[in-house]
Amino acid sequence: MHDDTVERTTDGFGKLSDLTFAEVRKLNAAANHRLRHLYNGEKVPTLREAIEESLHHNLMIYFDVKGHAAQAAEALREVYSDFPRLYNCSVVCSFEPSVIYKMRQADINVVTALTHRRWSLSHLGDGKPRFNSIWKHHFYVSMDVLLDWGLHHILWNLCGVSAFLMQKNYISKDYVEKWNMRNIEVVAWTVNTATEKLHNEQVLHSNFITDSLVEDCDPHY
Repeated sequence: MHDDTVERTTDGFGKLSDLTFAEVRKLNAAANHRLRHLYNGEKVPTLREAIEESLHHNLMIYFDVKGHAAQAAEALREVYSDFPRLYNCSVVCSFEPSVIYKMRQADINVVTALTHRRWSLSHLGDGKPRFNSIWKHHFYVSMDVLLDWGLHHILWNLCGVSAFLMQKNYISKDYVEKWNMRNIEVVAWTVNTATEKLHNEQVLHSNFITDSLVEDCDPHY
């Protein structure tokens, strides 16, 4: 699951943490998908089921870890041991440097990446402030400045990443070249329109994450 709640990606309601696994399995994971008519009744997979399906179709896997660094690193260490093919077709990524640091400690051979969106602590993805309190807002703006500096100057090296997953609005040709000089690949997210894809391919020469390779999707911040 991507979100803390289940409304956006299923036909259920409520916080994911309040549901048992059996209750999650009853939800329709295709309920709000644009191709739901083709996959009606799709169940939410376990991590291992998702891995097996992805490997079957030779897909690149991004393990996007939202938190719980030690627990996540141990779970992923086990699946890499059980599915050695993952070393050549997957990346463990996270907004939280602690997750990547723990993953590198658990298995140094796993390819890792830091994910970043500037002003993510103080603003939502659509640009709206996260907090109504002006003091809290300015505190997190300050934390955003420190985080951005730390990621670009210290944390990328400390964590030992191979890629930097950056929100597309902050990527330029110079930005990509700067990271390439460090032998770090820049991956843009989320690139959904044909114009954006063409720009990444022909101007930035950068890989990207998209909701569809074969058609245009709704623009994504």
